[in-house]
Amino acid sequence: MTVVVVESPAKAKTINRYLGPGYKVLASYGHVRDLVEKDGSVDPDNGFAMRWEVSPASQKHLRAIAEALAGDRELVLATDPDREGEAISWHLIEALRKRRALRKDTDIRRVVFNAITRSAVTEAMKKPRDVDMELVHAYLARRALDYLVGFTLSPVLWRKLPGARSAGRVQSVALRLIVEREMEIEAFRPREYWTVSAELETPRGELFTARLVTLDGRRLDRFDLADAAAAEAAAGAVRAAALRVGAVEAKPVQRSPAPPFMTSTLQQEASRKLGLGAQAAMRAAQNLYEAGFITYMRTDGIDMAPEAVAAARAAIAERFGADYVPDQPRQYRNRAKNAQEAHECIRPTDMALDAAGLPAGLGAAERALYDLIWKRTLASQMANARLERTTVEIAGGRVGLRATGQVLLFDGFLKVYEEGRDDSPEDEDAARLPAMAAGEALAQRAVLPQQHFTQPPPRYTEATLVKRMEELGIGRPSTYAAIVTTIQDRGYVEKDRGRLVPRDKGRLVTAFLESYFGRYVSYDFTAALEEELDDITAGKVDWQEVLARFWRDFRQAVDQTAGLRISEVLERIDEVLAPHLYPDRGDGSDPRRCPGCGSGRLSLRTSRAGGAFIGCSNYPECRYTRPLGSGEPEEAPADRLLGHDPEGRPVWLKSGRFGPYVQLGEADEGAKPPRASLPKGLAPEAVDLDRALALLSLPRVIGPHPEDGAPVEAGIGRFGPFVRHGKTYANLADYEEVFTVGMNRAVELLAQKAARGPRRGAAAEPLRALGEHPEGGPVTVMPGRYGPYVKWQDINATIPRDRDPAALTLEEALALIEERRARAPAGTRRRAGGKAGAKPAAGRGGKAARAGSGKGAGQGGDPLIEGK
Repeated sequence: MTVVVVESPAKAKTINRYLGPGYKVLASYGHVRDLVEKDGSVDPDNGFAMRWEVSPASQKHLRAIAEALAGDRELVLATDPDREGEAISWHLIEALRKRRALRKDTDIRRVVFNAITRSAVTEAMKKPRDVDMELVHAYLARRALDYLVGFTLSPVLWRKLPGARSAGRVQSVALRLIVEREMEIEAFRPREYWTVSAELETPRGELFTARLVTLDGRRLDRFDLADAAAAEAAAGAVRAAALRVGAVEAKPVQRSPAPPFMTSTLQQEASRKLGLGAQAAMRAAQNLYEAGFITYMRTDGIDMAPEAVAAARAAIAERFGADYVPDQPRQYRNRAKNAQEAHECIRPTDMALDAAGLPAGLGAAERALYDLIWKRTLASQMANARLERTTVEIAGGRVGLRATGQVLLFDGFLKVYEEGRDDSPEDEDAARLPAMAAGEALAQRAVLPQQHFTQPPPRYTEATLVKRMEELGIGRPSTYAAIVTTIQDRGYVEKDRGRLVPRDKGRLVTAFLESYFGRYVSYDFTAALEEELDDITAGKVDWQEVLARFWRDFRQAVDQTAGLRISEVLERIDEVLAPHLYPDRGDGSDPRRCPGCGSGRLSLRTSRAGGAFIGCSNYPECRYTRPLGSGEPEEAPADRLLGHDPEGRPVWLKSGRFGPYVQLGEADEGAKPPRASLPKGLAPEAVDLDRALALLSLPRVIGPHPEDGAPVEAGIGRFGPFVRHGKTYANLADYEEVFTVGMNRAVELLAQKAARGPRRGAAAEPLRALGEHPEGGPVTVMPGRYGPYVKWQDINATIPRDRDPAALTLEEALALIEERRARAPAGTRRRAGGKAGAKPAAGRGGKAARAGSGKGAGQGGDPLIEGK
């Protein structure tokens, strides 16, 4: 019988069904070995030799594989088709050789498949190969680099910067991106500008809107109408003009579909359309892949196999008709920097299977993500959308106006899918214009000057951060999700309504690294190093030479910080951050002068808890403090006129006792005018007329509920944004959703809220269902008094504090369960369905647990790699 090894039990179960008798498929449960978790596990002075150890949780799985090989001489390694999968196969061979589980005549074969389907698996079994050592060396180089940077740089941070936790080769660069964006936002000063629009009427009584584009023969630039006076003068010129249609131009336009998904674009769209973080999206994709529904999900490739293209075109023709199938199949070219990452795109394995045809037991995230992948894949092979874009030039007196609009003539791929956007600019062309002819007179119905302010760059979301990292060449498909998760787990970054905000700790770490290790957090250096690592994969350079060059310079940079005192470090960081910590007040006074006592000077200080703040030099006499990133308290801003509503009533931005708010009309003695508070996260500078009118229009009726016809509303209340149906309220993640949430999403949120029911006295509900244990029974994440934990039958396993319960995979949970079971005393160690027994014995194991764990060179493997 041939022994086949894959990473996960779910994958093993599926493949075992395809291969049938004559094969025994076992799971390694991910990596079976890792570097020993202490300094010295990578030895730069000995050719970067590495010391590996088999984790306690992996011993059982490795033993099962070894026992299966006792009577068989064929081993097939079918781990994932990427660098990590190749490394797992290599580790398995090395670990099994140390156990003497592999004989000289054992036939070891490596097979790879891009999809877990019967045809893909059986075809791969016909094309075995050896383990690709170039991929393995690329893995070793990355693992050694990450280890050396982490174990060398992190202690420097601990000693020199109280409260800092760790630094990483790529995570620190990603953190720098977030910190720099926040500093851009803080340094941003909004600039006022105005526009003038007119509501006009054709001779046939049809209304449309045009905007002022020229005044006195000169084209208006964005800031030409700089204040209300200039805008009102321009509006007066429009009102005084007899307007006529000057020219009408209509031209055809085509829109092409986006290419199919690769890893980064899948993460971005899952964030935009489904609200899934990078880690959650990859976890759902992993489950879909292992169940055989999609192709491999870690890829830089956007090309599609010819047979898949043919299947997609056939599915399009059957569902939507021949008009939606282009004459020629679409070809997409890979942009991959690394051929190892450039597998086929992420696509369904069966183009005819839509989300409605998926099995009932599949999770909601998996179902939604599959629907996204299926639609994007089909759309990528559909015909272009055809539109007619119309531009109408209007003239009269001193002014020229323009109206634009478009008509969708043929929806094409838009029938299935449209790519999301990270921002939501107003699309002036979206409106449909009435028919007009040159020379026609136009009547004026309203002329409205509107105030606007320039907006700061938006904070990164997980999706836009991944996109920016991809643009800079930082990280790879297999690392994006882990990087984004790590900087949050370390406490350097937190999420605020889906946006990544640096915490004080993250700002300090970035300032420290830029001051003393600037080269190693530079974007160009990190991208260049990634390219060198890709060259190792391609066999162009030697992995040890790349490590030696890096280590020589990096070691010198670390040594130069040895004599630094904490006070020196704080002074340097204080100096680096000074323009943002102490902005110019504009009156010539010292921006560091303490506003509390008037005589002390402000400087950067750290707290015992590891945070940072601005404090006064006269402490303890003066106890003035303020957090990082906040300037001096300002006087309440004056009331600001935003413009007028369609009825001509003024719309104001005001500041009251409970914060800023918008107001429609004036306050009369008899009636209080409509008002709306600004929601959390919306800065007063960002409020323009359109946003104010939108806030004043709340609550928004989404429509009748499909079950009882009662209205479903979206609004902003005391506890934030919500959707409501009757007496049931469900929270929304962001106030922006109040204006965009549709009926399907609202009904889903309300149903989830109703399903949770009253909390008081109810039994604890699982936070997450991770899947089935190989021995039977569900594995779940449960809420506990001391934090979330993993539960399987009678075993409760604590989730370590450095692990995110929301990102925990089934494989990681199984490893925690095995560790917990292994700590039970030998006589009471539980079996599936049994009881937990007595208290676990002290320590992690005795002599028996440590038997055979001595050091020594890996037998039959790379002599530079030591085993444990």
